[in-house]
Amino acid sequence: MADFAFDVKIPDSKIAREAAELVRQHETEMLFNHSVRVFVFGAIKGIRQNLKFDSELLYIAALFHDLGLADAYQTQDKRFEVDGADAAREFLRSHGIPKPKADLVWEAIALHTTPGIPEYMRPEIALTNAGVLMDVVGRGYDEYTPEQRDQVIAAFPRGDFKREFIEVQTCSALRKPKTTFGTVNFEFIEHRDPTFRKPSVCARIHDAPWSS
Repeated sequence: MADFAFDVKIPDSKIAREAAELVRQHETEMLFNHSVRVFVFGAIKGIRQNLKFDSELLYIAALFHDLGLADAYQTQDKRFEVDGADAAREFLRSHGIPKPKADLVWEAIALHTTPGIPEYMRPEIALTNAGVLMDVVGRGYDEYTPEQRDQVIAAFPRGDFKREFIEVQTCSALRKPKTTFGTVNFEFIEHRDPTFRKPSVCARIHDAPWSS
């Protein structure tokens, strides 16, 4: 898919190609390019930190991490992260990947928007999260050389990423607002509707059926 002047290669195994083909069928070019950039930025960080990680599993986690935003994979009652994680695990298991590896990818995807936890977990989980944060909000931007950033963007262009990404995330959150409780995803609804009030954990505690 792309050759870089640094030590990251896009996995080209049969399962990696089939994963990319499946995701391409259901995601926009914006989301697909974002997903591959997540892998590359995560892999660069992993190499820089001398982490031992499975490049193929990291790639599939990155590819599938936003698949829950696609219409074909959205459920009514699960967080979009879990929808994508479920799809990835089903894909891996159907290709004979052992359950522990499929579960590792599931965790990487399910936790990719959760603050303060993934970075302390296994490398594939931490690096998926790191790649997402780098590409979406620029966390760690200066840890990558200008040449690395430019090569990644040249191979997988951002286009109008900021506007389009906010829009697709907002549409997903508005379809199932209850799934945004306790996550950063409610902020997409607030961005669209400043009058929106997120569910209050204090109200839920007060409304619990206990007497005190």
